[in-house]
Amino acid sequence: MPIKEQVPHEKGIDHTIDMSQEGYLFIKNRVDKYKSDIFETHLLGEKSICIIGEEAARIFYDSELFQRNGAAPKRVQKTLFGMGGVQSMDGAEHLHRKHLFMSLANSHHQNQLSKLLMDKWISSVSKWEDEEEIVLFDEAKYILCWTACNWAGVPLLESEVKERAEDFSAMVDGLGGIGPRYWKGKIARSRAEEWIGGVIEDVRSGKLKVEESSPLYAMAFHRELDGSQMDTQIAAVELINIIRPIVAISTFIIFSALALHDHPECKEKLLSGNDKDFEMFVQEVRRYYPFGPYLGARVKKDFTWNKYEFKKGMLVILDIYGTNHDSRIWDNPFEFRPERFKERKHNLFDFIPQGGGDPAKGHRCPGEGITIEIMKASIDFLINKIEFEVPDQDLSYSLERIPTLPKSRFIMSNIRRKV
Repeated sequence: MPIKEQVPHEKGIDHTIDMSQEGYLFIKNRVDKYKSDIFETHLLGEKSICIIGEEAARIFYDSELFQRNGAAPKRVQKTLFGMGGVQSMDGAEHLHRKHLFMSLANSHHQNQLSKLLMDKWISSVSKWEDEEEIVLFDEAKYILCWTACNWAGVPLLESEVKERAEDFSAMVDGLGGIGPRYWKGKIARSRAEEWIGGVIEDVRSGKLKVEESSPLYAMAFHRELDGSQMDTQIAAVELINIIRPIVAISTFIIFSALALHDHPECKEKLLSGNDKDFEMFVQEVRRYYPFGPYLGARVKKDFTWNKYEFKKGMLVILDIYGTNHDSRIWDNPFEFRPERFKERKHNLFDFIPQGGGDPAKGHRCPGEGITIEIMKASIDFLINKIEFEVPDQDLSYSLERIPTLPKSRFIMSNIRRKV
């Protein structure tokens, strides 16, 4: 019997529709059914291998075995990532571009963003106090858009914030969308690239003066590995790939608010302002709640793993959500319990809400530290800077929709500043 026949094969011609209908649980449902970390299916018209777990992630992030070029569907590139971005690069060129991103996500930039964000949160309270209620998700994405652009050095009028934030949000929402959702994300991507491309040209021509330490300046004058200046279109894509993920943290903020609402005992612990408690809470929000569903890569060279022969060019899908809810890694994975991170040892492959591996060398998100600090500042604001009520609303969320949110997007009322 050939080796690969020992691995489960899903019957049927194509399961793309099943994936769109089952959402975050598509891979995990089959892993549970087949009792296997790996199975073969067909997605988007081609044979695809789905994998889950720590060892799967360790293999997936081996740059000798996998490459990202040609893995992301064009529809994802035309909404979420952009064409020619760092996510689709490999080898020395990827490391060179990734170094640029890492330099813009260091502790100095994290602190800058955190302070800007807290100031903006606090300045918004006066407006909210005069309103009957606000939708936290909407306010968060507007505030994060303003914060990200201000930090990056991108000019943004107050009157433009809502429109630009909606575009960044539409790019993310288009990830799992078909029909109107996809086209809305695609149009938003094109509009944002035209806008940011124009800003970059203004910086290069000297029409717009910006700080040399700003992300805008860094992208405008970045040199590729061969010494050439980065193409304007690619520079726009990459600057958006810094701003867009910051706006997308609004999803984690809403789930943080939901966790505080559902687990008031956590709120009591966080009132003390202990950084360790904040860290544990943030990490559990990132583990427990749905964010990225899965990631794709293509086999770089033939190899065998887990009784399966991986052939060069094969599409392989790693289950992010499933790995973060793997009972072999996490005790009672569908229970929200921040204390699980108290004595947890650092591991690059079993906790992968924003990808796995070393962010400096591989494809793990370089902005993970930014995400954590922005979440901490936002939770601190919600707990220690304001008081509010949570009126009756539908706070349920569907794991069938990618990306997902509480249906009400978290409504807050009777907001007042803490004294």
